[in-house]
Amino acid sequence: MRSTCLPEASFSPSLGFINSETDAHRRTRCKRSRRRPCVCEPQKPRATLEASESGPIRLAEGVKQAPAFPEGGFPAWATVAGAALVQFCGIGYTSSFGVYQDFYTREYLTQSSSSAISWIGSINALLLISGGLFVGRLYDRGHFYFLLYGGSILLSFSLFMLSLCKPEKYYQVFLAQGIGAGLGAGALYVPSVAVIAHYFKKRRTLALTIVASGSSLGATIHPIMLNNTLRSHLGFGNAVRASAGLISGLLLVACCLMRPRLPPSQTHPPFWKSLRRFIRDIPYLLATIALTLFTIGYFFPFFYLQLDAINHGLNETFAFYSLVILNASSCVGRLAPGAFASRFGVIEMVVFASGGGAALILAMIALKTVASVVVIGILYGFFAGVFVTLQAPVMAVLTEDMGELGLRIGVAFAVVGLGGLIGPPINGALLTSDYIWWRPALFSGVMAFTGFSFFVATLVAVRHRDARKRKNAVGVIALEKH
Repeated sequence: MRSTCLPEASFSPSLGFINSETDAHRRTRCKRSRRRPCVCEPQKPRATLEASESGPIRLAEGVKQAPAFPEGGFPAWATVAGAALVQFCGIGYTSSFGVYQDFYTREYLTQSSSSAISWIGSINALLLISGGLFVGRLYDRGHFYFLLYGGSILLSFSLFMLSLCKPEKYYQVFLAQGIGAGLGAGALYVPSVAVIAHYFKKRRTLALTIVASGSSLGATIHPIMLNNTLRSHLGFGNAVRASAGLISGLLLVACCLMRPRLPPSQTHPPFWKSLRRFIRDIPYLLATIALTLFTIGYFFPFFYLQLDAINHGLNETFAFYSLVILNASSCVGRLAPGAFASRFGVIEMVVFASGGGAALILAMIALKTVASVVVIGILYGFFAGVFVTLQAPVMAVLTEDMGELGLRIGVAFAVVGLGGLIGPPINGALLTSDYIWWRPALFSGVMAFTGFSFFVATLVAVRHRDARKRKNAVGVIALEKH
């Protein structure tokens, strides 16, 4: 006699088990199908079982049992700590570019426009985000250590090269900070997130929250360090070398702590065939468009808040801490999804965060006082933290076959990275050398609000899809009764 046990979630060596349904959804589906065996409750790991009346149940030949998760222990938490350090050095440093934007514009690259300087940070962000499309495929093929060690060396080397760049040599800064550091940070991002799924299932939200907090902590510490060293007696070269030394040391520790646990995937579906299927998935397509449009406006406060505050005559010391306020609040925002996403829904929280963020970007048109900087910094930082943390979970909710989640995230982020690429330079061009602040604030706010509208459309499409599935399920049950 042969029976098949359906799993509660699909398994991928790179991402592990990821549930796309909540417990409430599973209970609801179970109630609708009393006459059929309930496959919605947690089952044993994916396997085909063979049993006989006289013999024990055994796994069918050729079927692999899904691995158990440690849910803790030194290797697991050491990997979490190492991943948090990687986020501190990667995304945390990229999010601190507002300090460089101000310093380059007013002192170091004065012959270059704000738009040209913004390209340095936007290229860095593009390579960090969009690099996941290629890095993810390398990671799935088992090249974890190559990405970890290679990315760490490249990021450290690029920052030390940045310290050697001369004033007004735009191309030197662009190559070192925009291209080199962006490639290094991009090589580190996917491994630092995906490897967590090797160790945790039930406590994965907690582990990923700790990892995500590393980037916010970095985006808080780096601006303090840079603002207090760039304009000190150390000078640009020594200030950047001090920052590069800190990052190199932390990445060395991360390399010693992080270890993968599961073997690489043995199946790799054709990319273009998968891409065509993704495009026909309406909720996924809407969410990708929404993420891209919102990202066009997302970086405006991170890149320009400090320069905006100084240009409006606010105290320079206070202005230096405007990014610290924003990023510290972002750290709090990154913790919120772990507490509320399961209750209110992932897509619903993204709608909430994108709507609030769009309104606050538009509010930067009126930024003139210390109070306005503090309010916008705190509130926008919180909404931005929620938004960034939920980008990957949104894709998980919209994915039915969890075996292709990594590829779906990589494709979406490759497109989203284009939003990060074009947003800051357009803002710089709209700002002009006369510092007309309402233009970039209006543009970024409108783009963010358009992204919010597409998130609402995504929510509507998902609910429509779920309603259609429920209707089909009821029809199947009715046919069985007859």
